[in-house]
Amino acid sequence: MPQTQCTRCGYPCCRDYAEAIVSGQANINQCPPGGQVGIQKLSALTGLPALPLNPLNGQEGPRQLAWIDESRCIGCTLCIKACPVDAIIGGFKFMHTVLADQCTGCELCVTPCPVNCIDMITPIAPLAWTPEDAATAKSRFIARQRRQQGLEQAQQTVTTKSDQLAKVLERARQRARSRIAHRGPESAE
Repeated sequence: MPQTQCTRCGYPCCRDYAEAIVSGQANINQCPPGGQVGIQKLSALTGLPALPLNPLNGQEGPRQLAWIDESRCIGCTLCIKACPVDAIIGGFKFMHTVLADQCTGCELCVTPCPVNCIDMITPIAPLAWTPEDAATAKSRFIARQRRQQGLEQAQQTVTTKSDQLAKVLERARQRARSRIAHRGPESAE
């Protein structure tokens, strides 16, 4: 797998697509970034026949990079959240920029941009996608997933503690109401 994490294969990441191929749930011709060369490699690896790239998954083409028109960027951070390999940097209400050497060309940042300031560009000098690039993209994707899982766990812990505190406070309120009700009207004055 090329490790672009583009989801064009119909799966949320390259690993899920690979697992679907192994389990027989997906064909080997659903990866546009891998293209026909990738299909040939998967065919050799799996023993399945090499099929043409499924056009429903997209077209094979040169590697592209995301480019942000920083003058139009409003700093919404939606592109940062969408990037599976953390190749976009910036802060809330500040302009963002793409780390070109980390961008996999997945295009996932384009659609969520509310001001359409992200374009996919083909560099003048064609960029080869090497096994080293795939390994780097994979490790960045895994690191991002782990960080997100940690954030989700922290949020669940905060929510749980907040829920526990709300229950404690509600029990205290009920006890106070009960005491006031047992005292009678003249003792409440």
